[in-house]
Amino acid sequence: MATPAALPEIHLAEIDLLPILSSAHVGRMHVASIPDFINQAIADPDAANMYMQMYYILQTLGQREFAIEMQAKALERRRLYRIAGAASPAIRLLALMGPGDMMDNTPLEFVVENSDIRLDFLFLAPDQALPETIPDHDVAMIAISESDKNRQLLDYAEALVAGWARPILNPPRHIARCARDTAYRLLNDIPGLLIPETRRLMREQAGAIRFPSTIRPVDTHGGKGLAKLDAAADCVAYLDAHPETEFYVSEFIDYRSEDGLYRKSRIALIDGKPYVCHLAISDSWVVHYIPAGMSSSAQKRDEEAAMMENFDHAFAVRRHAVFHAIADRLGLDYVVLDCGETRDGRLLLFEADSGGWIHAVDPVDTFPYKQLVMQKAFDAFRTMLLDRSRPAR
Repeated sequence: MATPAALPEIHLAEIDLLPILSSAHVGRMHVASIPDFINQAIADPDAANMYMQMYYILQTLGQREFAIEMQAKALERRRLYRIAGAASPAIRLLALMGPGDMMDNTPLEFVVENSDIRLDFLFLAPDQALPETIPDHDVAMIAISESDKNRQLLDYAEALVAGWARPILNPPRHIARCARDTAYRLLNDIPGLLIPETRRLMREQAGAIRFPSTIRPVDTHGGKGLAKLDAAADCVAYLDAHPETEFYVSEFIDYRSEDGLYRKSRIALIDGKPYVCHLAISDSWVVHYIPAGMSSSAQKRDEEAAMMENFDHAFAVRRHAVFHAIADRLGLDYVVLDCGETRDGRLLLFEADSGGWIHAVDPVDTFPYKQLVMQKAFDAFRTMLLDRSRPAR
């Protein structure tokens, strides 16, 4: 890996990059228009842009493996890309990325959608030279998510940005604090916060698991491989079904509300301040927004709408000290929290993720209350970029 002394001098200049449409745009297309758009993408004479555009199309269509293949072909040809956006941007944001999908990088294209922020991507690789010239920008952000896969890349990014000529958001060494076991050690003594004790264990350490616990393979998200273990027999069956070598094991906390339902909120901390992004309500302890049936339940949507409307002067006020402490200890300019509430009134933190996905793609006719709420978060992100890009006095 390159050391700071071996890293090249960064040359910044305005570069005319032809923009491509990200998943945020592709996902809004009518399904009938996708074939024509694919044909347009394939006809692009810029092979790098063509492959990267196909990555976003295939990712949106759920063809992950094929999408990653297209991205790899794009990165063989070029490491700089521009996302289609404002024709006359007020802010120029450069995101430092790594190869991979929305789990591997912060999906910033959803945060800056329909704004006056120009979003450029610089894909890093420790074993490959940087481009000779990098697009000039007002602020840069490390968009590489915490994972074992990205550990070397984050170390490289840490060395790379040590002498960066522009302000940096989300320093790599702070992103590492989002590892589930690290976050537990860092945050568990915050008053008013409950975070399940989380340990990273090898397969051969399974005998140390206490019950009930939850288990998931390291580097998984979205509930993949997540299970509840109530007894030793459950552990044996789980390990028989999962060949991975390392797992995160957390104490299971029953966070059902009095009505027997589980509630999980997604809250973005932007420049240290909380912004609600959704509330999912489910009869399962594994709460995910779509499987929770939010779109099919007017009662659940009414509760989410009320929570969002009252968030700034209710939930956020009650949790002000907790959110402030989390933001201070993580040291991240942008981080997404998945959390619930316990019956005794504490905030229950499941995960802190600098790569968390926040968006405004839910159908407006079903979720008419979300657009204005999400715009608050997007406006806060824009304000943060403006504030950080201004010279210090």
